[in-house]
Amino acid sequence: MAVIIIALGAGLALYSAKVDRGHVSRRMSEGIAGCGSIRTGFRVYAAGHAGNYPVLKTCNASQLGVLGIVATDLDGKYFKATDYKITSTATTYTIKATLPGTNETYILNQAGIESGTYRTGS
Repeated sequence: MAVIIIALGAGLALYSAKVDRGHVSRRMSEGIAGCGSIRTGFRVYAAGHAGNYPVLKTCNASQLGVLGIVATDLDGKYFKATDYKITSTATTYTIKATLPGTNETYILNQAGIESGTYRTGS
């Protein structure tokens, strides 16, 4: 009987962790989409500026008018414009989305390389 109770407890713990991870994944997908919008802004800007990106140092999304993005474009159910941090040089950029209230991050650079605690392949 004790073995059955322990097995049920362990199964419930594993299920709970999987459900929680799925909830984070659904919320994080909004941040990933926002990063994609910012990436598109960088690509459009570069197309009109000899392949160069605007130089932004520790810029947040509310300052991205140069990319044709309005802060409210990035405001969603889980993310606000201020949850994105962007840095760039003329040839590189990094976009970081942090899920509010967690340490979950998604980072995307100009080469399409993902990093942070959350990746779409995970």
